[in-house]
Amino acid sequence: MSLLSVRGLRKSFGGIEAVAGVDFDLEPGELLALIGPNGAGKSTCFNMLNGQLRPDGGSIAFDGQPITGLPPRVVWRRGVGRTFQVTATFLSMTVLQNVQTALLSFHGRLRSFRPWSSRLYLDEAFALLELVGMAEQGDRLCSVLAYGDLKRVELAIALANAPKLLLMDEPTAGMAPAERIELMRLASEIAHERRIGILFTEHDMDVVFAHAARVMVLDRGRLIAVGTPRQVRGDAQVRAVYLGS
Repeated sequence: MSLLSVRGLRKSFGGIEAVAGVDFDLEPGELLALIGPNGAGKSTCFNMLNGQLRPDGGSIAFDGQPITGLPPRVVWRRGVGRTFQVTATFLSMTVLQNVQTALLSFHGRLRSFRPWSSRLYLDEAFALLELVGMAEQGDRLCSVLAYGDLKRVELAIALANAPKLLLMDEPTAGMAPAERIELMRLASEIAHERRIGILFTEHDMDVVFAHAARVMVLDRGRLIAVGTPRQVRGDAQVRAVYLGS
Protein backbone atom coordinates (compact mmCIF):
# COMPACT_ATOMS: atom_id res chain seq x y z
CA MET A 1 0.00 0.00 0.00
CA SER A 2 1.34 3.42 -0.97
CA LEU A 3 1.79 6.08 1.69
CA LEU A 4 0.06 8.66 -0.50
CA SER A 5 -2.28 7.79 -3.35
CA VAL A 6 -3.75 10.55 -5.54
CA ARG A 7 -6.31 9.83 -8.24
CA GLY A 8 -7.97 12.20 -10.71
CA LEU A 9 -7.19 15.33 -8.68
CA ARG A 10 -8.78 18.43 -10.23
CA LYS A 11 -9.12 22.12 -9.38
CA SER A 12 -10.36 25.06 -11.47
CA PHE A 13 -10.38 28.81 -10.91
CA GLY A 14 -12.79 30.88 -12.97
CA GLY A 15 -12.94 28.37 -15.78
CA ILE A 16 -9.18 27.82 -15.84
CA GLU A 17 -8.21 24.26 -14.94
CA ALA A 18 -5.19 24.61 -12.64
CA VAL A 19 -4.92 20.88 -11.90
CA ALA A 20 -6.44 18.50 -14.42
CA GLY A 21 -6.81 14.87 -13.40
CA VAL A 22 -3.48 14.24 -11.66
CA ASP A 23 -2.64 10.67 -10.58
CA PHE A 24 0.42 9.56 -8.58
CA ASP A 25 1.63 7.46 -5.65
CA LEU A 26 4.34 8.10 -3.06
CA GLU A 27 6.04 5.40 -1.03
CA PRO A 28 7.41 5.58 2.56
CA GLY A 29 10.96 6.95 2.58
CA GLU A 30 10.74 8.11 -1.05
CA LEU A 31 11.71 11.60 -2.26
CA LEU A 32 9.41 12.57 -5.10
CA ALA A 33 9.91 15.89 -6.91
CA LEU A 34 7.11 17.85 -8.56
CA ILE A 35 8.50 20.28 -11.13
CA GLY A 36 7.21 22.42 -13.96
CA PRO A 37 7.07 25.98 -15.28
CA ASN A 38 5.47 28.81 -13.32
CA GLY A 39 1.69 28.45 -13.38
CA ALA A 40 1.86 24.70 -13.98
CA GLY A 41 -0.32 23.99 -10.92
CA LYS A 42 2.31 22.81 -8.43
CA SER A 43 1.23 25.04 -5.53
CA THR A 44 -2.43 24.29 -6.19
CA CYS A 45 -1.68 20.59 -6.03
CA PHE A 46 0.22 21.05 -2.77
CA ASN A 47 -2.58 23.11 -1.24
CA MET A 48 -5.12 20.39 -1.98
CA LEU A 49 -2.93 17.70 -0.45
CA ASN A 50 -2.67 19.44 2.92
CA GLY A 51 -6.26 20.72 2.97
CA GLN A 52 -5.81 24.41 2.20
CA LEU A 53 -7.87 23.98 -0.96
CA ARG A 54 -10.80 21.65 -1.53
CA PRO A 55 -10.51 19.69 -4.80
CA ASP A 56 -13.22 19.94 -7.43
CA GLY A 57 -12.78 16.24 -8.09
CA GLY A 58 -10.61 13.24 -7.46
CA SER A 59 -9.39 11.55 -4.30
CA ILE A 60 -6.46 11.70 -1.87
CA ALA A 61 -5.65 8.73 0.35
CA PHE A 62 -2.97 8.96 3.02
CA ASP A 63 -1.74 5.96 4.97
CA GLY A 64 -4.72 3.98 3.70
CA GLN A 65 -7.34 6.52 4.78
CA PRO A 66 -9.19 9.16 2.68
CA ILE A 67 -8.21 12.76 3.49
CA THR A 68 -9.83 14.52 0.52
CA GLY A 69 -11.20 17.90 1.61
CA LEU A 70 -10.22 17.59 5.26
CA PRO A 71 -9.07 20.87 6.91
CA PRO A 72 -5.32 21.47 7.33
CA ARG A 73 -5.32 20.96 11.11
CA VAL A 74 -6.86 17.49 10.71
CA VAL A 75 -4.47 16.53 7.90
CA TRP A 76 -1.55 17.75 10.05
CA ARG A 77 -2.67 15.70 13.04
CA ARG A 78 -2.86 12.61 10.86
CA GLY A 79 0.84 12.95 10.10
CA VAL A 80 1.36 15.34 7.18
CA GLY A 81 3.99 18.03 7.75
CA ARG A 82 4.76 20.99 5.51
CA THR A 83 7.43 23.60 4.89
CA PHE A 84 6.88 26.72 2.81
CA GLN A 85 8.73 28.64 0.12
CA VAL A 86 9.00 31.61 2.49
CA THR A 87 9.97 30.46 5.98
CA ALA A 88 7.10 30.47 8.48
CA THR A 89 8.65 31.02 11.92
CA PHE A 90 7.88 33.38 14.81
CA LEU A 91 10.76 35.84 14.47
CA SER A 92 10.26 37.35 17.96
CA MET A 93 10.65 33.91 19.58
CA THR A 94 13.76 31.85 20.09
CA VAL A 95 14.63 28.83 18.00
CA LEU A 96 13.71 26.55 20.90
CA GLN A 97 10.40 28.35 21.56
CA ASN A 98 9.39 27.95 17.92
CA VAL A 99 9.83 24.18 18.08
CA GLN A 100 8.21 23.99 21.52
CA THR A 101 5.16 25.86 20.20
CA ALA A 102 4.74 23.31 17.42
CA LEU A 103 5.00 20.49 19.98
CA LEU A 104 2.50 22.19 22.30
CA SER A 105 0.08 22.47 19.39
CA PHE A 106 0.54 18.84 18.39
CA HIS A 107 -0.11 17.68 21.96
CA GLY A 108 -3.17 19.94 22.30
CA ARG A 109 -1.66 22.22 24.96
CA LEU A 110 -1.76 25.63 23.23
CA ARG A 111 -5.09 26.66 24.77
CA SER A 112 -3.65 26.22 28.24
CA PHE A 113 -0.49 28.16 27.39
CA ARG A 114 1.04 29.54 30.59
CA PRO A 115 4.52 30.76 31.64
CA TRP A 116 5.31 27.27 32.94
CA SER A 117 4.58 25.91 29.46
CA SER A 118 8.14 26.88 28.56
CA ARG A 119 9.26 23.84 30.53
CA LEU A 120 7.17 21.42 28.48
CA TYR A 121 8.60 19.19 25.73
CA LEU A 122 12.13 20.57 26.17
CA ASP A 123 13.76 17.22 25.51
CA GLU A 124 11.68 16.64 22.39
CA ALA A 125 12.41 20.15 21.09
CA PHE A 126 16.15 19.78 21.66
CA ALA A 127 16.11 16.38 19.97
CA LEU A 128 14.51 17.89 16.85
CA LEU A 129 16.98 20.76 16.84
CA GLU A 130 19.83 18.30 17.24
CA LEU A 131 18.48 16.38 14.27
CA VAL A 132 18.68 19.45 12.01
CA GLY A 133 21.94 20.77 13.43
CA MET A 134 20.47 23.74 15.33
CA ALA A 135 20.64 22.64 18.98
CA GLU A 136 23.49 25.04 19.79
CA GLN A 137 21.40 27.99 18.57
CA GLY A 138 18.29 27.15 20.58
CA ASP A 139 18.43 30.35 22.66
CA ARG A 140 18.83 32.71 19.69
CA LEU A 141 15.93 34.73 18.32
CA CYS A 142 14.81 33.61 14.89
CA SER A 143 14.97 37.24 13.78
CA VAL A 144 18.78 37.21 13.90
CA LEU A 145 19.34 33.90 12.13
CA ALA A 146 20.80 33.51 8.67
CA TYR A 147 18.22 32.42 6.11
CA GLY A 148 19.72 28.97 5.74
CA ASP A 149 19.44 28.42 9.50
CA LEU A 150 15.81 29.55 9.43
CA LYS A 151 15.15 26.82 6.86
CA ARG A 152 16.61 24.27 9.27
CA VAL A 153 14.41 25.55 12.10
CA GLU A 154 11.38 25.29 9.84
CA LEU A 155 12.31 21.68 9.08
CA ALA A 156 12.47 20.93 12.81
CA ILE A 157 9.03 22.53 13.25
CA ALA A 158 7.65 20.44 10.38
CA LEU A 159 8.88 17.29 12.15
CA ALA A 160 7.10 18.15 15.43
CA ASN A 161 4.02 16.13 14.53
CA ALA A 162 6.13 13.02 13.78
CA PRO A 163 5.00 13.10 10.14
CA LYS A 164 4.84 10.13 7.83
CA LEU A 165 4.59 12.54 4.89
CA LEU A 166 6.41 15.85 4.45
CA LEU A 167 5.39 18.40 1.82
CA MET A 168 8.26 20.78 1.03
CA ASP A 169 7.37 23.75 -1.17
CA GLU A 170 10.59 24.99 -2.82
CA PRO A 171 12.67 24.13 0.27
CA THR A 172 15.89 25.69 -1.03
CA ALA A 173 14.43 28.96 -2.38
CA GLY A 174 16.60 31.94 -1.42
CA MET A 175 19.50 29.80 -0.23
CA ALA A 176 23.11 29.78 -1.38
CA PRO A 177 24.14 26.78 -3.53
CA ALA A 178 26.12 25.08 -0.74
CA GLU A 179 23.21 25.57 1.69
CA ARG A 180 20.81 24.03 -0.81
CA ILE A 181 22.89 20.90 -1.13
CA GLU A 182 23.25 20.55 2.64
CA LEU A 183 19.54 21.08 3.42
CA MET A 184 18.40 18.50 0.89
CA ARG A 185 21.07 16.05 2.03
CA LEU A 186 19.74 16.46 5.56
CA ALA A 187 16.11 16.03 4.46
CA SER A 188 17.07 12.93 2.46
CA GLU A 189 18.82 11.35 5.44
CA ILE A 190 15.86 12.02 7.74
CA ALA A 191 13.42 10.64 5.17
CA HIS A 192 15.36 7.40 4.77
CA GLU A 193 16.00 6.92 8.49
CA ARG A 194 12.43 7.62 9.58
CA ARG A 195 10.68 6.25 6.48
CA ILE A 196 9.09 9.64 5.80
CA GLY A 197 7.77 10.18 2.30
CA ILE A 198 8.75 13.59 0.92
CA LEU A 199 7.02 15.39 -1.93
CA PHE A 200 8.84 18.57 -2.90
CA THR A 201 8.69 21.27 -5.53
CA GLU A 202 11.91 22.88 -6.67
CA HIS A 203 13.25 25.13 -9.44
CA ASP A 204 16.90 24.18 -8.92
CA MET A 205 17.32 21.20 -11.23
CA ASP A 206 20.67 20.28 -9.68
CA VAL A 207 18.83 19.74 -6.37
CA VAL A 208 16.04 17.78 -8.06
CA PHE A 209 18.25 15.44 -10.06
CA ALA A 210 20.66 14.89 -7.16
CA HIS A 211 18.08 13.95 -4.53
CA ALA A 212 14.76 12.83 -6.04
CA ALA A 213 14.15 9.11 -6.53
CA ARG A 214 11.44 10.01 -9.02
CA VAL A 215 10.35 13.21 -10.75
CA MET A 216 6.89 14.32 -11.89
CA VAL A 217 6.55 17.12 -14.42
CA LEU A 218 3.41 19.25 -14.43
CA ASP A 219 2.47 21.53 -17.32
CA ARG A 220 -0.79 23.49 -17.47
CA GLY A 221 -2.26 21.29 -14.76
CA ARG A 222 -1.43 17.96 -16.39
CA LEU A 223 1.32 15.46 -15.68
CA ILE A 224 3.38 15.12 -18.83
CA ALA A 225 6.11 12.85 -17.44
CA VAL A 226 6.87 10.66 -14.42
CA GLY A 227 10.09 8.71 -13.99
CA THR A 228 13.61 8.60 -12.67
CA PRO A 229 15.68 11.79 -12.95
CA ARG A 230 17.51 10.30 -15.92
CA GLN A 231 14.29 9.39 -17.70
CA VAL A 232 12.73 12.81 -17.11
CA ARG A 233 15.87 14.70 -18.11
CA GLY A 234 15.89 12.86 -21.43
CA ASP A 235 12.18 13.28 -22.15
CA ALA A 236 11.69 15.34 -25.32
CA GLN A 237 8.41 16.90 -24.17
CA VAL A 238 9.85 17.90 -20.80
CA ARG A 239 12.83 19.51 -22.50
CA ALA A 240 10.52 21.39 -24.85
CA VAL A 241 8.22 22.86 -22.20
CA TYR A 242 10.58 23.26 -19.24
CA LEU A 243 14.20 22.12 -19.22
CA GLY A 244 15.29 23.43 -22.60
CA SER A 245 18.32 22.09 -24.40
